[in-house]
Amino acid sequence: MAPTPHVLAADGAPSEQTGDALVIFAHLKDGSAEYTGAPSAINDAFDGALVSLPGFSGKVGQVVLIPSLGKIAATNLAVVGLGPRSEQAPGTLRRAAADAARKLSDLAEITSVLHQASDDAAAAQATVEGFLLGSYRFTDWKSEPKPTKLQRIVLLGADEEALARGVTYAEATILARDLTNEPASSFSPKTFARKAQDVADANGLDCTIMEADELETKGFGGIIGVGKGSSVPPVLIKLTYSPDGPPTRKIALVGKGITFDTGGYSIKIAPGMEQMKTDMGGGAAVLGAMSALSRLKPSAEVTAYIPSAENMISADALKPGDVLKLFSGKTVEVNNTDAEGRLVLADALKLACDEGAEAIVDIATLTAHIHIALGYRYSGLFCDHDSLRGELEAAGEATGEAVWRMPMPDSYLSELDSDVADIKASGQRYGGASHAAVFLKQHVKRSIPWAHLDIAGTGRSDKPRGEVSKGGTGVGARLLLAWIEGQSA
Repeated sequence: MAPTPHVLAADGAPSEQTGDALVIFAHLKDGSAEYTGAPSAINDAFDGALVSLPGFSGKVGQVVLIPSLGKIAATNLAVVGLGPRSEQAPGTLRRAAADAARKLSDLAEITSVLHQASDDAAAAQATVEGFLLGSYRFTDWKSEPKPTKLQRIVLLGADEEALARGVTYAEATILARDLTNEPASSFSPKTFARKAQDVADANGLDCTIMEADELETKGFGGIIGVGKGSSVPPVLIKLTYSPDGPPTRKIALVGKGITFDTGGYSIKIAPGMEQMKTDMGGGAAVLGAMSALSRLKPSAEVTAYIPSAENMISADALKPGDVLKLFSGKTVEVNNTDAEGRLVLADALKLACDEGAEAIVDIATLTAHIHIALGYRYSGLFCDHDSLRGELEAAGEATGEAVWRMPMPDSYLSELDSDVADIKASGQRYGGASHAAVFLKQHVKRSIPWAHLDIAGTGRSDKPRGEVSKGGTGVGARLLLAWIEGQSA
């Protein structure tokens, strides 16, 4: 992970802050910019000229950079639109800060008062997240990399603890983005396991890697079946965070870690396969979240399970019509080898149940159907447990990683009837995201609150927008952290 800009708090008058730019905000009122609080004094220093900046009205995401001409100590003034004053939620600040970070990426040091636009306790944290996520660039494979030049971000009058939380949440997402953006040629299940061990060593987590021989001996038929077409054996990564005192709750995260997905013999068309290095986005989000726990120190015990494999084609690969015996003991007719994610998740979900999880959330780039249904702004949430569903909806709202409830009725189980095995891997085309969730449901104890997050639409973006980056988005890492911290409240 590339170094992120250094974030710190400071006091003093905005006009006296040195550096490359002072970042202020403007609201949208009656079609033009309105300045309140600290920005009002800056507007006065510019003789009121900021009200009529060409093309600037204060809409959310608008950013104008102008030379200060000695009217303030900073070299430049950046004015960022936040929309109407009545809509100053933390999410607005996160988005606006991200847009500002892109606009100011050629500057080294900025000072900001954006967070002062809202009285919400989460304003400073959201603003930091926006600055750091907006400045993200994946340049590891560029012969002439051009990372952001931002090195120092100062928030005037901000709480240092809030800033630290913002940095922690952003860095969890950035780690997930880095992993998801790696080419499959350099990121295999073996690499994933090594990275997980590095994260564990750096953060005081317990780490266990179950290799292929052990998986086969213990009956993890889904993971072994999906991975047997690749020259790189599959693994099951297990990480555990233990709090300092007795845990208030034992929770489990399960993340799909398919490092490349050809579709197997049910092969994808070329455009559908091109970005399948991102098929491990769920596992990346889980590892990103786990990397932050030693700093956040929740009181819950958290165990992560990341089944990782490559879904490839070879003489040993799964064939349509093959039957696998999963770790749950159920047999599955693999009628579509491109429905591989649910097979590895089913094994990991059963293990999480057997090892005493009191609540489970899985996250996966599971189905194209959810992308069609919800587009790229909402992840699909499948959950029959009212409290857990509400917690995840609240976590999504707080972090800007929105979820939308989807149906998962038991009546859909008939879509998975098989003539030769206990269940089929996939049903008909229509309702495919729900069929996949119902499949997973068969491998979770009904007494355990469980939710499935399908991020196939949100895990990757074709363009940057707000705090969302182009390429792997790292979606889910911050949502999971907010949920975990909620379990400790």
